[in-house]
Amino acid sequence: MRRRDFGSLLGGMAAFTAWSPPLNAQQKATPVIGFLSGGAPGPAARGMAALRQGLSETGYVEGQNLGIEYRWAEGRYDRLPAMAADLVARKVDVIVASSPPAIHAAKEATSTIPIVFFTNVDPVGDSLVASLARPSGNLTGVSFLAAELHAKRFELLSELVPQAKVIALLVNPNSSSPERAIRDVQEAAQPKGVQLHILKASTESEIDAALAALVERQAGALIVATDPFFFIRREQIVALAARYAVPAIYEWREFVTDGGLISYGPSLTATSRWLGIYSGRILSPLTCQSCSRPRSSWWSITRLRRRSASPSRHRSCRAPTR
Repeated sequence: MRRRDFGSLLGGMAAFTAWSPPLNAQQKATPVIGFLSGGAPGPAARGMAALRQGLSETGYVEGQNLGIEYRWAEGRYDRLPAMAADLVARKVDVIVASSPPAIHAAKEATSTIPIVFFTNVDPVGDSLVASLARPSGNLTGVSFLAAELHAKRFELLSELVPQAKVIALLVNPNSSSPERAIRDVQEAAQPKGVQLHILKASTESEIDAALAALVERQAGALIVATDPFFFIRREQIVALAARYAVPAIYEWREFVTDGGLISYGPSLTATSRWLGIYSGRILSPLTCQSCSRPRSSWWSITRLRRRSASPSRHRSCRAPTR
């Protein structure tokens, strides 16, 4: 018997459950989750804690009645296909994929093992699922359209720094959708008469070179595009933006926690918790009825007026709950 939760849109976060095993399916004494990420374990510590919290809410505790196999590409996305294939060979019960490159690698590796994903791009447009209402296949997860917010980040930054006539956009050319980010920001910049410079970086040294070019190109502000590698290197990016005295806007609140100026995006912690809940639901379908829908933060802005003296101010809009 299959159970399906039809897609629900939560203020920009789409959460949908597409697959669950038969209730009478035989399960291992200790189920195993394969965690596949293009990121690194250190920067993802808060998210992993939230993932484990979600799992515990469905009765699963790592090291007690659950095993987790971790695979971290650390920004080297070309390693993901082999990592996904390894998890499939180990016959894990569920694969949790936490970024578009990881999701595509997992999808290519298996059509039978359920994949619980977290993506910041449109899962339909990215060919992950057929539709939000009826995803089909073996994929389910959470998608908040963070990539679609690049134009909004430009608007916020241009209001914050109205004198900036040149704004730079930092993208990872190895990401799944750099062209989409460039197009969205260009469309937002053109009516305002703002010149947009595209900076590309996929390694630590390229980040150094790209941000050093901010001064040469006389950029008055910086937008950091959504990308797992940039999240890994957020301390480096924040420090360089401060060195060159260029106001920057980011997706995740963690950038601001590490000293960045402003962020506009959804809650990474809330999303990671949902990944844990969905994974636990697949492992034990009967626990689904005991899981209540949490309040999910749709977007947040955190501003650090003065990095050393003033506390950050945070404002959030919460999605409606059911």
